[in-house]
Amino acid sequence: MTNVSIITAVIAGFLSFVSPCVLPLIPAYISYISGVSLQEMQSGNVSSKRIVINSIAFSLGFSTLFIIFGASATFIGKALARHMNTLKVIAGIIIIIFGLHIAGIVKLKFLNYEKKVQVKTRNTSSLIGAYFLGFAFAAGWTPCVGPILGAILATASTYTTVSKGIILLSFYSLGLAIPFILTAWAINKFFAAFKVIRKYFHAIEVTSGLLLIGMGLLLIFFKGIHF
Repeated sequence: MTNVSIITAVIAGFLSFVSPCVLPLIPAYISYISGVSLQEMQSGNVSSKRIVINSIAFSLGFSTLFIIFGASATFIGKALARHMNTLKVIAGIIIIIFGLHIAGIVKLKFLNYEKKVQVKTRNTSSLIGAYFLGFAFAAGWTPCVGPILGAILATASTYTTVSKGIILLSFYSLGLAIPFILTAWAINKFFAAFKVIRKYFHAIEVTSGLLLIGMGLLLIFFKGIHF
């Protein structure tokens, strides 16, 4: 396993977390899964234990579906192994298009939508409820997560074994889960940090776009970030 593939997946997960479509919603998600109001979180007079535990369950939920996506992408890629060179070029082109979209160089309307999943249960403060809300989050990702996740899945589709696709998406999920859990642990400090981070949203988008463009070029000309 190469460090390049692991680091790229983790960075992609982290960039998904700090993307303009996801980061502002983090307090709302944490509030919903823990049953703690935003006012209580801002005051700092709440126990972080319950918030962190439920956030871990939420992270396991979205990680489960992302990993299933990764395994499926690699399985489909294996079925097309006879045309692997063509698949790599197609995947690379798709990833570059995603990168150009995120960086703002081109805008594709079909990527500018949010698929919402209605969660009817109010018992999301339980571990099971938090887990399934995380699963629902993964099923209805925001426009910012979609292109980055799509690029990782396109990469996974070029791997030779399903286990490698699972590993790649596990590290992507880790890159998204770790900052989410750390934010839940220090949620009262998040609001001050967010005021600083949002000043760099454009730079984050450009960085994300350049990362995807680089991944696409690697797939087309250097056979990708394989391990």
